[in-house]
Parts: sequence; structure tokens; C-alpha cells
Amino acid sequence: MSPRRKPPRSSQAAPDEPSGVPFGGTLRRVEEYDGEDWVVQTIPGTSGRYYRCPGCDQEIPPGVGHVVAWPAYGAGVDDRRHWHRACWGARERRTTNVQRGRNAPRH
Repeated sequence: MSPRRKPPRSSQAAPDEPSGVPFGGTLRRVEEYDGEDWVVQTIPGTSGRYYRCPGCDQEIPPGVGHVVAWPAYGAGVDDRRHWHRACWGARERRTTNVQRGRNAPRH
């Protein structure tokens, strides 16, 4: 069995940084989503807070690494969203409906 390869890094860079440069122990890059550029930053999950993932509508518990994404232009702190890494990767394949767990109430 051959060793795993690292996936290629994004070829785009954030407006102020070269691609793949660590930013406070995290990586920041720019990706396209929903027709606009989004700044995407990986977070180690050390804040001790719970977040709600907009991709699956489930909680991200403290200590779990995840992704924070916000629009690249004209966005403030309130526009930042915390996503599971898998949910961010699957964002184009998901429906626009809110995803709920099997036993969640439907209102």
C-alpha cells in the first residue's frame, strides 16, 4: 500500500496573503461559492464554544476542527459562518432546504 498524498492546495489566495500561508495556526484561502468569492479559514476548534453548521444544521462541539467562511467583500463579523469541513466541501451538492436529523421536529 502506498502512502497517502496530500491534496493540492488552492491556487487562489486571500486578498492580503499568499496561498497556503499559516495565519495564527490556521490556513486562509479564497474559494467561490454561490457566485461570489468567500474567505475560508480552517479553525482548530480550541475556542470552547458550540457553533451551528449551516450545511447540516447540526452543532459543532468545542474541540472539533472546522471551517469558518464569510463573503470576501462587504462582509462583517456577523457574516461569518462555522461549517463542518465535510459540509463545506459538499456545499454545492446539498439542497437549499434546511437539513435536519431524523428525530428533529418539522415546523
